[in-house]
Amino acid sequence: MKNLAFCLSIFLQPTLWTSAQELKPLVPVDKPIAQQLRAVLADPIVQAALQRIREREPLTIEEQLAITEIAAPPFQEKRRANDYLKRFLDLGLSNAYIDGEGNVVGYRRGSGEGPTLLIAAHLDTVFPESVDTTVELRGGRYYAPGIGDDTRGLAVLLSVIDVMNHFEIATVGDIIFSGNVGEEGRGDLRGVKALFRDLEGVDGFISVDGVRLSRITAGGTGSRRFEFIFSGPGGHSFGAFGLPSAIHAMGRAIAYIAELQTPQFPRTTFTVGTVTGGTSVNSIAADAKFAIDMRSNNSGSLAIFEQQAKQAALTAVLEENSRWGSDAISVEFELIGDRPVGSTSPESPIVQVAAGAYAKLDVDIGGITISSTDSNVPMALGIPAITISGGGDGGGAHSPAEWFKPVDSHLGPQAVLINILTLVGVLGVSDPVLANDF
Repeated sequence: MKNLAFCLSIFLQPTLWTSAQELKPLVPVDKPIAQQLRAVLADPIVQAALQRIREREPLTIEEQLAITEIAAPPFQEKRRANDYLKRFLDLGLSNAYIDGEGNVVGYRRGSGEGPTLLIAAHLDTVFPESVDTTVELRGGRYYAPGIGDDTRGLAVLLSVIDVMNHFEIATVGDIIFSGNVGEEGRGDLRGVKALFRDLEGVDGFISVDGVRLSRITAGGTGSRRFEFIFSGPGGHSFGAFGLPSAIHAMGRAIAYIAELQTPQFPRTTFTVGTVTGGTSVNSIAADAKFAIDMRSNNSGSLAIFEQQAKQAALTAVLEENSRWGSDAISVEFELIGDRPVGSTSPESPIVQVAAGAYAKLDVDIGGITISSTDSNVPMALGIPAITISGGGDGGGAHSPAEWFKPVDSHLGPQAVLINILTLVGVLGVSDPVLANDF
C-alpha cells in the first residue's frame, strides 16, 4: 500500500425515486422526528463526536485501505472477517464474534428499554483470489478492486464505533454492528439472510454500501437466478446423427427467451449470462446449461417472467425431441439465487431520519432509489430498512480500476452516526424514533 480535512433546515424539498420506472416523492420530515433530530444534534457530546469523526477521517481512510488489501472473494471472506473481528474487539466491542455463516457481529447495548438497530457493511467483493488488491495512489485517487464497494462501508462502521465509545455515548436502544458476508454475486445475500434468521428482535436495518452521498435506497429489486440444465444421450456427430442435441435444445430455449416481452413498469429485466456444454466439435452434445438472471421491482412480475422463461425451455425441449422423433432431451431448473423484492415507505421514520440527517449536513441527495442490496431481506420481512453510502467520491465499482477519492468523506460516517443516534435515542437527550415492534 502506498502512502497517503450544520445546516438547520428540515428536508422539505420534494424528491423523486431515481429509478425511472417508479417515481414517488420524498415526504417532509414529520415534526416529532424533526424534534428528536434537533435534540440529538444540540447535544454537546454529539457535536464533539461529529467533530472527532472529521478529525479521525485520515485514520478511517487508512483503515479502509488496509482492509481493501485483504482479498475477500465470495465464499472466501474468512481472512478479512478475522481482521475485522479484531478491529471490533480493539474498539471495545468485547462481545463481538463470527457467526456460523461467517458474519462479524458486535453488540453495543443500550438501556434495555428501546429498539434494536442492525447496521452492516458487507465484507465480500466480486473479485476472485487471483486479482491483485494492492492500493495505488495516482492523481489524488486511490485505486484498488473493492476499495469502495464495500470496504468504505466497513471503515465507516469502525469510525462510528470508535467515536461512540470514545465519548461513552449511552443510547436508549441497542445497536448491532456487522461486517456481513455474501452480498455479491452468488453469495445471494447469505450473510444478511443468516443475520435475520438468527438474531431476534431487530427493529430496523441500515446497510452502508459504496461511496457518494447521493441516495437513500428504500426499494429492493428482487432477482431469481437459475441454471437451466439440458441433458440428452449424446453421440458422434456423423455416426449418431439423428439423435437430439442438448445444445440445440438450449439454443432454441435462449432464442425463445430473447423474444419475451417485459413491462417497463414495474421494471422487469432478464439476461442469459453464461452458457456451457458439449464435449467436442464433432460430438452431439449430451449436456448443456445456461445461467439466467431475472429481476423485477415487483414480485408478481418476477414470478410471471420466471414461468414464461421455464415454459420457453420446456417448449424448446419438445421441439428438439420432435425434430428427431425422440424423447431423450430433458431440462431441469436449478435455483442459484433468490433475492426477495421489498420496499420501505418514504414515510417510514428510518427514511425520514436519513433525509433529515443529510439535510443537517447540507448534503443534497438525488432521491430515493430502488436497487438490489442487503436491505432487500429485511424489507421483504416488513422490517424498516435502507441502504446509504459511506461518503467520499469514487467510481469503477466491480472493475479492477475501481477508485476512491476522500472528498468530504467525513460526511459519510457523520451521517451514519446521526442516523443511529436519532433512531435508537440518546439516553437523557432524545427518545428513539425507531419503533420497538419486532
